[in-house]
Amino acid sequence: MTNLLQRAPQAWRDIGGLDTAEEIVHQPALWRELATHLATEKSRIAAFLGDTLSNPQQRVILTGAGSSAYVGEIIADEINAAWPCQVRALSTTSLLTHPALYLERTAPTLVVSFARSGNSPESTAAVQLVRDMVPTARFLNITCNADGALALQGAGEGSADQQTLNLMMPAASCDRGFAMTSSFTCMLLAALCVLDPDFQPERLDTLAQLGEQALAAWSAPVAELASQRVSRVVYLGSGPLEALAKEAALKILELTAGSVLAMANSALGFRHGPKAALNKETLVVLFRSSDPLSRRYEHDLLLELQRDQVAGRCLTVGAGADIGIDAPAWPDAWLAPLWLLMAQQYALHQSALLQLRPDNPFAGGTVNRVVQGVTIYRHDEF
Repeated sequence: MTNLLQRAPQAWRDIGGLDTAEEIVHQPALWRELATHLATEKSRIAAFLGDTLSNPQQRVILTGAGSSAYVGEIIADEINAAWPCQVRALSTTSLLTHPALYLERTAPTLVVSFARSGNSPESTAAVQLVRDMVPTARFLNITCNADGALALQGAGEGSADQQTLNLMMPAASCDRGFAMTSSFTCMLLAALCVLDPDFQPERLDTLAQLGEQALAAWSAPVAELASQRVSRVVYLGSGPLEALAKEAALKILELTAGSVLAMANSALGFRHGPKAALNKETLVVLFRSSDPLSRRYEHDLLLELQRDQVAGRCLTVGAGADIGIDAPAWPDAWLAPLWLLMAQQYALHQSALLQLRPDNPFAGGTVNRVVQGVTIYRHDEF
């Protein structure tokens, strides 16, 4: 029987982790499917965006909650540098609590929403909030669930006034498991493609090939790494990879149900206090940047950590790293999905090591796949 991330599929099924394992492994195939889909949607996307991104007065808000917010954070600076418009990543959880800080009634505004299910209460509430406060705003929903509230909200009102475009991800990207895996990388790559001036879905085919190589090459060493218990994991990354570090830290925190504490920071920022978290039961993982200047700073920090010998283990992930593959010299945001494959696998194996059920590590329901317990308040009642 063919192994799946170093276990037989039945073994994953027995411990309640088959969905997550499969959803990690099938990502390269979904990236290829996404490339084909985006190519067919190119004219519709171009018609919707028009010259929006060329307007220096245009505000583009990349939004979501949790992992979906990190999608926006990874790509925001890359997109902002490519266009005259003003691009920022802003979580729905911040937008809902402090809308007056971020929205201006007369400012041209495009909201790009990222959502796996589209059923989180903040997803639809944030869109409605912007509609109320910025009547001319337009909405691009990048989501994995055609039947979700966000997609249905856009298919209703938006289709009539042409203010909304739903861009659906491959159906299999709507992860069945608790943790976002394939949904995250598909939404990230879709946004990079459609918001890139050159619209390059063909890059996804290259990434798919590299992803398959990475999964094959890393499966055994990552499983071995995760066979050792740790109490803390620190993920570090510079520029867009700092947001990737946040997503990687969230994965280990989620899949171990908080038993392994995790934090994220930048390579330079880590010295400014967070380094105090290190002890002999800490794993430090540095996502290596493709930028030569950034790599110099990262190298200095690695030398320092090796010299201090405070952390239990330090390793690098990326091109030319301890866990790495040969990759093109693309911007970090484009390569982020590759490096995330390591962190997803590591979190899955740590969950299994702790004898949790990775597909649903919170058996008591204290944390849910789709967030619950949120009361939405109208902004104009206070």
